[in-house]
Amino acid sequence: MELKRVVVTGLGAVTPIGNSVSEFWENLLKGVSGAGPITHFDASKFKTQFACEVKNFDPLKYFEKKEVRKYDLYTQFAIAAAKESVDDAAFDMEKLNHDRVGVIFAAGIGGISTFEQEVKSYYTSADGVPRFNPFFIPKMIGDIAAGHISMMYGFRGPNFGTVSACASSTNALGVAFDLIRLGKADVIVAGGAEAAITAAGVGGFTSMHALSTRNDDPTRASRPFSKSRDGFVMGEGSGSLILEELEHAKARGAKIYAEIAGSGASADAYHMTATHPEGLGATLVMENALKDANMKPEDIDYINVHGTSTPVGDPSEVKAIMRVFGDHAYKLNISSTKSMTGHLLGATGALETIASILSVKNDIVPPTINHSDDDNDPEIDDKLNFTFNKAQKRVVRAALSNTFGFGGHNATIIVKKFA
Repeated sequence: MELKRVVVTGLGAVTPIGNSVSEFWENLLKGVSGAGPITHFDASKFKTQFACEVKNFDPLKYFEKKEVRKYDLYTQFAIAAAKESVDDAAFDMEKLNHDRVGVIFAAGIGGISTFEQEVKSYYTSADGVPRFNPFFIPKMIGDIAAGHISMMYGFRGPNFGTVSACASSTNALGVAFDLIRLGKADVIVAGGAEAAITAAGVGGFTSMHALSTRNDDPTRASRPFSKSRDGFVMGEGSGSLILEELEHAKARGAKIYAEIAGSGASADAYHMTATHPEGLGATLVMENALKDANMKPEDIDYINVHGTSTPVGDPSEVKAIMRVFGDHAYKLNISSTKSMTGHLLGATGALETIASILSVKNDIVPPTINHSDDDNDPEIDDKLNFTFNKAQKRVVRAALSNTFGFGGHNATIIVKKFA
């Protein structure tokens, strides 16, 4: 069976550094940080008091006032990003076969704020009588964003969510890619959303010593590959991509951003939260993606790394890159856009794939911000090009994006110039 080719024809984003793809991309290239004091709840007694929150998001741009209460914030982000991507793809909805359009949308955590609110209301009620909101369960569950997007447009193709912690939305893209190239759908809206900057979310990650505690300097807290890194910065938002079978896209005259070349998945099979110190799972997932794409390491020009700014995670990913790419690693541009957006958990892979696609399309690599020359980590080869502090122009034929999740879940996707 000959596999079909899959291209990207629409993009959408809600992020800590912009609520549209154009604003997100512009601020990535400028090296803008989305970090600041937490406003979603009173974090004054927490060890970590800052995050990369989405700013100036108005749900009334997307929903009627009476509808807003039906959606957790993560679903609101998902629908907003999906709408931008569908609008960007410019479908003729009357001609589009809705039976052949699917939605695969990820969340690593889902509606945690809804869960917090409902449980708190129950335990603080005066009489202890259970009075749960009828929207409690459908607002909270991690698949519901995919369901709402399909209902909004009447898309009746494959429809579900993927959950693999921080690898969730990269896996959503990989599954969507497979379904289209196998001929099981013509178009899939794929991506992820997360809104976990809540007391439970921040408190839980803080208790694991996973978050930076640089409260006095939030915008410089996320510093991947620097010796003084002390943990990741939480982010929130959504990324949405329209994946489309090539001949279907050509037949309707669609603009094409890039082609999906291949995807990979693997497991560390090592630890509940820590990456393998030698990057064995990360090595395997990149090798799997390259094999799937029928590409050699030398075909890749840019890696958008997982790069969370954690003491253990960053060096292990670099070890994996060196193992896979060898001497070619020194010809790569490498960058962590999490240094600007924070870590969007289940949404991070979709957003970073968008950054990778725009790098391929525009031949420019966004930076890894917050590094200084006196902060080099002796565990990390400083001859590698981490694109520190300033975007760099170069021909980007193909880009590889890594995401690794708690539980040892690893996912990689490769995008390349369409030709």
